[in-house]
Amino acid sequence: MEGGWPPVWRFLLYLTVSLLLQGKGNTFTINCSRFDQHGVDPAVFQAVFDRKAFRPFINYSIPTHVNISFTLSAILAVDAQLQLLTSFLWINLMWDNPFIRWNPEECVNINKLTVSAENLWLPDIFIVESMDVDRAPPELAAYVTSEGRIKYNRPLRVTSICNLDIFYFPFDQQNCTFTFTSFLYTVDSMLLGMDKEVWEITDTSRNIIQTQGEWELVGINKATPKMMVGSSVYDQIVFYVAIRRRPRLYVINLLVPSGFLVAIDALSFYLPAESENRAPFKITLLLGYNVFLLMMNDLLPANGTPLISVYFALCLSLMVLSLLETIFITYLLHLATTQPPPMPQWLHFLLLHCTSPRKCCPTAPQKGNKGLGLTPAHLPGLKEPVELVQKVPGPQEAELNDCPGSTRGQQEDEAQKQHLVSLWVQFSHMMDTLLFRLYLLFMATSIITVIVLWNT
Repeated sequence: MEGGWPPVWRFLLYLTVSLLLQGKGNTFTINCSRFDQHGVDPAVFQAVFDRKAFRPFINYSIPTHVNISFTLSAILAVDAQLQLLTSFLWINLMWDNPFIRWNPEECVNINKLTVSAENLWLPDIFIVESMDVDRAPPELAAYVTSEGRIKYNRPLRVTSICNLDIFYFPFDQQNCTFTFTSFLYTVDSMLLGMDKEVWEITDTSRNIIQTQGEWELVGINKATPKMMVGSSVYDQIVFYVAIRRRPRLYVINLLVPSGFLVAIDALSFYLPAESENRAPFKITLLLGYNVFLLMMNDLLPANGTPLISVYFALCLSLMVLSLLETIFITYLLHLATTQPPPMPQWLHFLLLHCTSPRKCCPTAPQKGNKGLGLTPAHLPGLKEPVELVQKVPGPQEAELNDCPGSTRGQQEDEAQKQHLVSLWVQFSHMMDTLLFRLYLLFMATSIITVIVLWNT
């Protein structure tokens, strides 16, 4: 070009070359002549402030090492329906700026300064799982040492995605992740490292965590995988944060009242089967349990089917089954007092097997109560067999009493009828016993499950 470059382009070229060539010798050493007891003149760092738009490096092939750590100071909320974790973090970043150097002995023994973060180059570190805008307060400051090391701390409220598994609610433990990576710089320009060990981060977070609410911190682990985006490779650090729910609130408000209602329903089997108060009592308990579930519904997760919902469903099913059994027994005993139906052979065999478990092959029932060894039931309006079956009169007594119909066959029919009544009463007692044992087994299993889940 005959006329050469315009003066403006010459000036820009000169400025760019002068900025890039200041890394030789002591060119980057800051002049401490203006460091005095009255403060530091910002003009001393003006050359550094002018480079804040560029990554600080002397050799482009050497990536900038950024060390990361954080402190979990609060677990604010866990939304199981939206699968979100809201927490409060103190993020700590540390890196070296080769353009900042000074001799503390020549600078009135100043080893560290605070500089406004907006005047420095900051690494674009972000959390991949974050679903909210950066709410860090503006105008934060960073510590700058005489060796050019910059420490930048900032508080951050993070709303992040977390894969929540609520099956073991309220004894659940959740594992959430915080993935720190750069948005712009690949591994050729930026490498991530640890400012602290993982155990130090865990202990510090446990010591200063401020919320004593529903969740507690269990532990923190880390991994350092690479992230591939097309042909670009980004460095990242993944922190696995394990938190556990405090179950005491839910045990006191959900499991204990439910257990009491089920236990009272089980004790109702001690009421006589022929009592007219058992069915109303069970109906009252069933209505009370439904009201309890409606009142405590807000404490349960809005989505999914946790184990505690299965427990409540089983409790409700047992109470309904117990009420149906009571209604059936009441009807059966009422029918037995009027016109007892014959007992099916399979049911008779089952009754023999349950009442005589030592017998492998029970014999056929005999007349009377000899086959089962049963005692007569004390039902309303039902007399004892002794009262129903009188002494068999002889022929002469029958003629004297003028009762030709009072024969031995009629008396045997009465005895057989009384025997059927005793069988049905025994069957009702057997059903009560089996259902009562089922209640005991369910309550024992529930208590053992709660103890095991609470201690794991």
